[in-house]
Amino acid sequence: MLQLDRVSKSYGGRPALDEVSFAVRPGRLTGFVGGNGAGKTTTMRIVLGVLGGDGGTVSLNGAPVTATERRRFGYMPEERGLYPKMKVLEQIVYLARLHGFSKADAVTRSRALLTRLGLGERLGDNVEALSLGNQQRAQIAGALVHDPQVLILDEPFSGLDPLAVDVVAGVLQERAAAGAAVLFSSHQLDVVERLCDDLVIIAGGTIRAAGSRDELRAQHSTHRYELVSDADLAWLAAEPGVALAGSEAGRALFDVADDGTAQRVLRTALGRGAVASFAPQHPTLAQIFKEVIQ
Repeated sequence: MLQLDRVSKSYGGRPALDEVSFAVRPGRLTGFVGGNGAGKTTTMRIVLGVLGGDGGTVSLNGAPVTATERRRFGYMPEERGLYPKMKVLEQIVYLARLHGFSKADAVTRSRALLTRLGLGERLGDNVEALSLGNQQRAQIAGALVHDPQVLILDEPFSGLDPLAVDVVAGVLQERAAAGAAVLFSSHQLDVVERLCDDLVIIAGGTIRAAGSRDELRAQHSTHRYELVSDADLAWLAAEPGVALAGSEAGRALFDVADDGTAQRVLRTALGRGAVASFAPQHPTLAQIFKEVIQ
């Protein structure tokens, strides 16, 4: 497990990170979200040793992270760092060779990974000849080719079309399922919500929320329910303890103070007609994000 404990960083006396603490667990995808300048990239660079922190620790499986451990990390920066004149396959083979793989193994691994990422027909093209989205896929391949124990990706879905997002998401899920600890940042909250197991929300250099997706949804739940019935639902507006949030023919959204009130509403609805569905409405990641950074 990758653990950050009270990591701090300042630039010219101005705090960029203020005692940042969270964990990235093996076998899980952790989404790292925040606005521009929130501290995501600075945090990632400290984890990787590119920047030094002013305080706090970064540990892996309970021991301080050293240069040796970082060789087992995979990193994809937001800025593309591939050699534009190199051919795609040669580029990824070169990166695999830097991690100690033989030429034959490096070629085999690189070819398979690039094909999995949808670049099988572009192996002989120069990197600069690829579209921005395909360059992004090649960059991701470079971060993954050595099977890292910890994978850190800064905006991996930037510039990808929906089909490419699905391909990359599938590859990251496979790596997590194989035991890697995966931390990725993204401004695409819908993708983060769909993909991640855990969430870390940062704003102004401080962690505002962290936990599993389901835990955060439960913590920020507003006791909102949806009722769908073939009966007239106008009676809900006068029901004690119920605040109607929206309604249309046969469907209503409403807020209650507690689950007991919700169950009373369900019993009343069942007595008035057939109920097609009755379910709590969990907040989206976008709603949670707006709530915690205010």
